[in-house]
Amino acid sequence: MFEAVIFDMDGLMFDTEPIWASCWPKTAIEFEVECKEGLADAMRGTNGSEAVSIIREWYGDEVDSQAFVDRFYEIAHEALAQGAEKKLGLDRLLDYLQAEGIPMAVASSSSRKMIEANLIRGGILPYFDSIVSGVEVEHAKPYPDVFLKAADELGASPQKSLVLEDSYNGVRAGFAGGFCTVMVPDLSEPTDEMERLATAIVSSLNDVTDMLANGALG
Repeated sequence: MFEAVIFDMDGLMFDTEPIWASCWPKTAIEFEVECKEGLADAMRGTNGSEAVSIIREWYGDEVDSQAFVDRFYEIAHEALAQGAEKKLGLDRLLDYLQAEGIPMAVASSSSRKMIEANLIRGGILPYFDSIVSGVEVEHAKPYPDVFLKAADELGASPQKSLVLEDSYNGVRAGFAGGFCTVMVPDLSEPTDEMERLATAIVSSLNDVTDMLANGALG
C-alpha cells in the first residue's frame, strides 16, 4: 500500500478546466489580440514565471506578458469563485483512503487561496494533511518540485507515493519525480508519451479506488 496519495486539483478533483479555458479569450479581447488556437492547452498546468514565458513566446511584443497573465488570473479567479463540480468518484476515493489511513495532499499549480477555497466549497478540506501550491516551489510542472514538496511534508518517499493527474505536464512531473503516476484524463486525451510515462491511465477516480482495493496499484 502507498505511504501517501497526492492529488492535482484542476481537472482531476474539480471540473475547473473549462472555466480556466474560457478566460483566455476574455483576456485576449481586453488586450486586443487574437486568442490563438491551442493557447489554453499550452497553458494548462502552468503558473507564475512559466506562464509569462509562454505568453511571451506566443505573442512576442504584442502584449505585456506579465500584465496579460496577471489579468488572466484576475478574470479566472472571479469565474472560479462561483465554484465547480467535483469529479466523478472523488468522494468515494477520499473516503477509501481515509479509512485505510493513507495521508493525502493536494499539489496544484493554482494558488493556495484558490486550492483552499475549492476544498472548502467541496466539503473535503479535512481529508488533506498538506496543501502545496505551485507558486511555493521554484519550478512549476512539468518539473516535479510541487510533488516532491508534498511527499516531503507527508513524510513519504516518492517511490512509495501515488500521484493522480489529468494533464500532460502533471504526468511528466510525476514521472520525473519517481512517483507512481496515474492519469485520469480530463480535456487532454492520452498520447503515446502519456502511455509511456503513466503507471496507468483510467477513466475516472472510481477506477483508482477499485485498483487500490483489489491490489492493482501499490
